[in-house]
Amino acid sequence: MGKAVSKLSKDDLNQLRQKTYFDKRELQQWYKGFLRDCPSGQLSEEEFSKVFKQFFPFGDPTDYCHYLFKLFDTDNSKYIDFKEFIIALSITSRGDIDQKLEWSFRLYDLDKSGKVGYANVLRVIQAIYKMIGPMVQLPEDEKDPELRAAKLFKQLEKDPSVDYLEFDDFKRLAQIDPSLVNSLSAYDGLV
Repeated sequence: MGKAVSKLSKDDLNQLRQKTYFDKRELQQWYKGFLRDCPSGQLSEEEFSKVFKQFFPFGDPTDYCHYLFKLFDTDNSKYIDFKEFIIALSITSRGDIDQKLEWSFRLYDLDKSGKVGYANVLRVIQAIYKMIGPMVQLPEDEKDPELRAAKLFKQLEKDPSVDYLEFDDFKRLAQIDPSLVNSLSAYDGLV
């Protein structure tokens, strides 16, 4: 792979200004930082995971990063380019609650079917718990991934052994479970 272009083209800037909540100056700054960290202009899953390990030194973010990486890598190229990165960052940091919910739902929708079964919810929650490690105190009814996953289905009066969650269920869940909305809004104003 050759070295990436050091500046965004005018067309790329205009396109990203339409697709994100960043202005021209912010996009140029993010691009400069992205190229500093990824001189090739592409971020591999391994490099992506290394970044998370800095933020979660007491846990193992590898599994969570795998799911998150697949969500960022919209063209399935096995790399995240700047456009994929900045669009995801824009949604997670500045998107409205519906955009964040839809993005989060897609994280759990591992097979991209539009429906999320208990097994997928459990896999993602296990990855989250593994990432945060033992440093976070959790409520008794969420002390392990199985309890948290079952709680989500129970809050929606769904049977985890046969029912699925669809996006509308996820939206209802956000109204029922304040911790879900809090986690989606954790990055508001930081970027």
